[in-house]
Amino acid sequence: MNDALRSLLDLLALERIEQDIFRGESRASVVPRVFGGQVAAQALVAAGRTVPADRPPHSLHAYFLRPGDPGAPIVYTVDRIRDGRSFTTRRVVAVQHGQPIFHLSASFQTAEEGLEHQEPMPPAPDPLELPTAAEMLPRHAERFLAPDVAERLLEARAAIDLRYVDEPPYVTVGEPREPRSQVWFRTQGKLDDDGAIPRPLLDICLVTYVSDMTLLDSILLAHGRGGWAVGDVVGASLDHAMWFHRPLHADEWLLYDQEAPTAQSGRGLGKGRIFTADGQLAVSVIQEGVIRVPRG
Repeated sequence: MNDALRSLLDLLALERIEQDIFRGESRASVVPRVFGGQVAAQALVAAGRTVPADRPPHSLHAYFLRPGDPGAPIVYTVDRIRDGRSFTTRRVVAVQHGQPIFHLSASFQTAEEGLEHQEPMPPAPDPLELPTAAEMLPRHAERFLAPDVAERLLEARAAIDLRYVDEPPYVTVGEPREPRSQVWFRTQGKLDDDGAIPRPLLDICLVTYVSDMTLLDSILLAHGRGGWAVGDVVGASLDHAMWFHRPLHADEWLLYDQEAPTAQSGRGLGKGRIFTADGQLAVSVIQEGVIRVPRG
């Protein structure tokens, strides 16, 4: 486990300041706001700490309301909406400077047997055959808005080993492609079973964190845009939904298969499926984001 992963785990281990009220810190981001995946993961940790450990999350639905200030703590208030025999529901509001910046509803379920089927895992190369971010980003640093962007991106993602199957949007600027993208990812090191956040909640929260990193890439690919780091679009996440179908381990390779079925009205939709390396469909993700072309 590297220092960046330890730092991320510390970030997720929220301070309890009152019953059902938690406080979290932020770390520097590559943009002047809190990374959306961090807020979503912290909110899910807060909800999960009010639920029995044998009820992992099976879904979440969230809205990003205001940009988060990375220099200020975030207070998470959990409402215990329902505790049923099989399902538990929680609502979380994240507040900064007296205003809500994010809100999340999450549902948790005890394990049970039922009907089973799934879509097959799409083909993808072995992740160890693909370039790492440390190999990829410096090669294309001249495409970015500022000389330090590649370094800042590497620092922001240092806890996660994330590898693109095909070239990312910033490499193919001006060349529209099919609006599909794949990445493999895992944490940079093995996770402890006896950490501050119990597993499987920890694994699910880490996957929630990563799920916001690349989901809107497919929108950019469809229009030959490079992204905020290149400066040819501006954007932000609007809402985020996830369904957790089967067990997963965030410290083992996961394939994130993504597509963008539509973009319009300054918004774009991203859909993703996360598979374990042995082909199990573990998570479904949908996100809408603001995607605007700068004027002038």
